[in-house]
Amino acid sequence: MENKLKSSNKKYILIGGAWPYANNSLHIGHIAGLISGDVLARYYRQIGKNVIYVSGTDCHGTPITLRAKKENKTPKEIAESYHKEFAECFKDMQFSYDLYTKTEDEFHIEEVKKLFKKMYDNGYIYEKKDLQPYCVNCQKFVADRELLLTCPSCGNQTKGDMCDCGYEPKQEDLVNAVCQTCGNKTVQKENLNLYLLLGKLQNKIEEYVEKNKQNWRPSSQNETEKYLKEGLPEKAVTRNLDWGIDIPIEGFEDKKMYVWIEAVLGYITACKKICKERGLNFEDYWKENDNNMMYMVHGKDNITFHTIILPALLLALEENYKLPEYMVATQYLNINSEKISKSKGNGITIRQMLDEFDSDMIRYYLIGNGPERKDSNFSLEEFKLTCNAEIVNKYGNLINRTLKFKGLEKIPAGIVNEKIKNLIQKTYDEVSKSIEDLEFRKAVAQIRELVEEGNKFYEERKPWEEQKENINDFNDTIYTCATLVANLSNLYEPFMPKSSQKVRDMLNIGKSSWEYIEANKNMKIEGVEPIFNRIK
Repeated sequence: MENKLKSSNKKYILIGGAWPYANNSLHIGHIAGLISGDVLARYYRQIGKNVIYVSGTDCHGTPITLRAKKENKTPKEIAESYHKEFAECFKDMQFSYDLYTKTEDEFHIEEVKKLFKKMYDNGYIYEKKDLQPYCVNCQKFVADRELLLTCPSCGNQTKGDMCDCGYEPKQEDLVNAVCQTCGNKTVQKENLNLYLLLGKLQNKIEEYVEKNKQNWRPSSQNETEKYLKEGLPEKAVTRNLDWGIDIPIEGFEDKKMYVWIEAVLGYITACKKICKERGLNFEDYWKENDNNMMYMVHGKDNITFHTIILPALLLALEENYKLPEYMVATQYLNINSEKISKSKGNGITIRQMLDEFDSDMIRYYLIGNGPERKDSNFSLEEFKLTCNAEIVNKYGNLINRTLKFKGLEKIPAGIVNEKIKNLIQKTYDEVSKSIEDLEFRKAVAQIRELVEEGNKFYEERKPWEEQKENINDFNDTIYTCATLVANLSNLYEPFMPKSSQKVRDMLNIGKSSWEYIEANKNMKIEGVEPIFNRIK
């Protein structure tokens, strides 16, 4: 089937998934925000594109040092422990990263230093002295996350980096803030740091946003335009920390790189590393040309880091780096109508889900019912009801009643019903368009409609009667349903890859593709087991 959609003339696809922070376990909200990247990667591989899909663990920064102190461990031990946990969770969730790395990786560290130095040499990073919170008792400059203050917006006590109400404290709000370590009030003391001149790049970023915002969801457009209207301030890129990447500039040996700058540059370093390992041309993916396309997948709390900060860093390098066209930002996934909160401890970790439920069921639910364009709610009861009704009763039942038909030993040499064939081909086109339009919930619904049509066809044809009365009609019915199941294994591949592979194994189909296929006639049916088990 010829693909005539907007991606058809693009050969190289780069997909970046936001880097989870190594100070707590992944909860289902994290997966809901990142799983779109895997759908895109699997789909584009199916239609024959050259895909690189990367992410990694964000290992540096204050929260990790605080957790290390609390647990009497080193920051490296904390980061490494969570990195291992994250990598295992993504693997068990069938995420098809080409590389899942970490910011503590030596390749990343050395490459980021080069990129940082390049921006400094280009005049986008400069030195500046300013007043910062200093704890006389602890004898150190205190990072915003280590401060406690009263939020000017909601009046509640908050840390100095971000309040639960969404307010981001400004420099003047941190005056007289309290040091979390000792409980004493901080004072303002002069400190020398390096700053990124975002304002110098504002015009170019505005041009970039105007050119690409039609490819973004409304939340990305609105949040980005709000920041641009306020004017982009200079932003500190160094901090007084012990844990992080060294600054490659003389005179800043006592500083580390601010975590936000080196983490977003990880998309470049990860792509560069996998290209080097596979003998690929890095510039095919990351340099500006008409033959590539780029997606950044993240939650709504990371929007401006991808729509403003990342493009600013790429522009500051002045090396013709490609700026990402597509921003795939999801909203929040709430638990039982409450926002997931570490302090409340109300999150469900993805490991807890994987220990109890099938990964394809988790994927199906989070994609088909996730916070794509607005906040959505997760409850275990709703999850179980949806999986049983839509996956087990509809899709699983169609597979079982077709391939485990009583007395059926091989796929009959029938003829595919023309109406069902046309519906299958139409669904390929519709789902392609939905995926490329970033409408993943819609794509899942379109495949579900095809499953429902298949079950309706089966019921109307009554193969249990045809087997006795007209064997040719019976053969056509079963062959049509087997062909439908074969195509469903292709259509569901980006969404439920594990079960799709099981179906292809049953039907002796090779690699998944994105085109109409027919079941293998006269193929012996053996080893057919239920793909899904009902959740009790």
